[in-house]
Amino acid sequence: MSAVVTLERVTRRYGELTALDDVTLSFPRGRFVAVMGPSGSGKSTLLNCAAALDPPTSGSVAIGGVDVTRLSEARRTELRGKHVGFVFQSYNLLPVLSVEDNITLPLRLAGVRPDRAWLAELVDRVGIGDRLRHRPAELSGGQRQRAAIVRALAARPDVVFADEPTGALDLRTASAVLDLLRDLVEDLGQTVVMVTHDPVAASRAHDTLVMADGRVVDVLASPRPEELAVRLTRLAMEPAA
Repeated sequence: MSAVVTLERVTRRYGELTALDDVTLSFPRGRFVAVMGPSGSGKSTLLNCAAALDPPTSGSVAIGGVDVTRLSEARRTELRGKHVGFVFQSYNLLPVLSVEDNITLPLRLAGVRPDRAWLAELVDRVGIGDRLRHRPAELSGGQRQRAAIVRALAARPDVVFADEPTGALDLRTASAVLDLLRDLVEDLGQTVVMVTHDPVAASRAHDTLVMADGRVVDVLASPRPEELAVRLTRLAMEPAA
């Protein structure tokens, strides 16, 4: 199974704080991967480095076989636009634009003509076809998150990173969004990497990475929620390394 993103001995420091500590791993094509761990374990830093949003202090990150740590900021931005989608917990939709304009904005900024057939398929799949002319404030939280997912997929990226995509949603809506992410992987061959604090959400992924002290300490295949909850509780009780 080919890797979409590969990290080799990645360390990220902020002053004296080591947020990532010599991490080596890869995200395979067509997999749904969850990332869990106590607060401060390095989850968001891992996501930002893997998505080429935050350069590592040392080590290398490759996306689609390209070492992004050797690129200029302009080239990294261009590569992210073509190969990376990002879904934020806060949606990051512009309130003055319609849902349709929010979805197509990154493409237009990149000078890329939207693939209308592809967008229609995505919109139909997520069930917001009747909301495209609405503004974000007129949508529910789940609808806004679905719009954000379509925006992240509009350019057909190799990988979608999702940072707590269900954290602000009620249980029913969160379950629907997780169903959608899993379907995107299994039906469209998408790669999704999701940071979450919720063991139930993580259990929907194919694999779960468990982090502590800036390192990946476990890789669990199709874990049960209770298994994850026990593992996280033990980590929280262990003294820092």
